[in-house]
Amino acid sequence: MPYSSISELPDAVRSHVPKHGQEIYKEAFNSAWDEYADKDERRGSESREEAAHKVAWAAVKKKYGKGADGDWHAK
Repeated sequence: MPYSSISELPDAVRSHVPKHGQEIYKEAFNSAWDEYADKDERRGSESREEAAHKVAWAAVKKKYGKGADGDWHAK
């Protein structure tokens, strides 16, 4: 279930991550969704969606950090 726009992202992403971070999340998720289509490419028993979300959050964490306020801020 790739995302076609940032408005489709999960609430946790839309509510707490700046727009640029949301774009990073969307692109990383969609790329990982394609990359991990084959179960043999994933670790353990995680689903394709779980793997894609992990990759997307890792991509966001390269540029953003979670603040004490619960929102994500540029590093």
